[in-house]
Amino acid sequence: MHVKTLLIIALALSMAGCAGRQTEEILGSVVVPTTATEIAGNHSIFIATTRKRSDDPNKVFDGERSATLNYARVSVTVPPVHQAGQIERRSRGTSNDPTKYFMASEVVGYDTQPKFAGALNADIDARGGRVMVFVHGYNTGFDDAVYRLTQIVHDSGYPGTPVLFSWASGAKTTDYVYDKESASAARDQLEVTLRMLAQTGARRIDIVAHSMGTWVTMETLRQLAITGDRDLSGKLGDVVLASPDIDVDVFKSQMRRYGKPDKPFILLLSDDDRALRLSGLIAGSRPRVGDYRDAADLASYGVTVVDLSKEKGSDSFNHTKFADNPALVKMIGQRLREDDGFASDRDVTDRISQLATQ
Repeated sequence: MHVKTLLIIALALSMAGCAGRQTEEILGSVVVPTTATEIAGNHSIFIATTRKRSDDPNKVFDGERSATLNYARVSVTVPPVHQAGQIERRSRGTSNDPTKYFMASEVVGYDTQPKFAGALNADIDARGGRVMVFVHGYNTGFDDAVYRLTQIVHDSGYPGTPVLFSWASGAKTTDYVYDKESASAARDQLEVTLRMLAQTGARRIDIVAHSMGTWVTMETLRQLAITGDRDLSGKLGDVVLASPDIDVDVFKSQMRRYGKPDKPFILLLSDDDRALRLSGLIAGSRPRVGDYRDAADLASYGVTVVDLSKEKGSDSFNHTKFADNPALVKMIGQRLREDDGFASDRDVTDRISQLATQ
């Protein structure tokens, strides 16, 4: 067997060793009774997904691909023991206790886009017209994606409407190719979702994408640029690309087609990202944007590069630093709350970089 293949398998197995201990259920059949005063927060997450509905109602959506978008709203409670940057997850065999773990308390499905858009628009109006779209990455189950966005919203103090665009990841480390194809299949549906949001009362639509989700996002923005509506009729706000799992040459091509953005895209990079190292090996040892070391080269395309290499992640893979660092996720939330977003703070790059040394 080729040495590179062995290295890829070894790294994938090491990553898999940290997975599988948590339940994939987002709803529990039996939940420990809890009052509102016993939880730290309750957040409504709106869902647009290319996943199929699961045969297990407690999982809601699985990793299979749907030909059309499915819509839902999930209410998630945050436990009082929550530590910023962490997601307290229930392990298999433990009780569904909202005082200890992130828990979904309610799932509402919408069988048509107009019904979903109506509920979404009401929430957007109630929250001041701000929307944050989160696009997750590779090896991410539906439950993982919902809880990650909930954690980001809670820790950052984001006051607007959170929308999860969840594409059909297989949620297995060995499903990299399947995930990449699922991401490709989801591009048009992300475009549909963004255009739908632009038709609501939203004043500003920010996008936070992670890992392979940044590739879906960039492809969709490229498509919007080709149609002549690259900024969603002026409603596109900040675009934050965390640990981008995109070939550097592909990213440059995407940016050339999109053109220099009116507001520089924010790239959060780290050259010790082991997950991107694996991705690079699979892609023929080609550099990924998320661990690319030539910041000046990327900046010439109209992006702001933030190097988080000195910051330690919560695990050995250093792939989710944007959400793991309590001070960083709070600062991202603070910037997104401003009318001008990241542009409101010219020193934000220096201050985020300073966080990495704390």
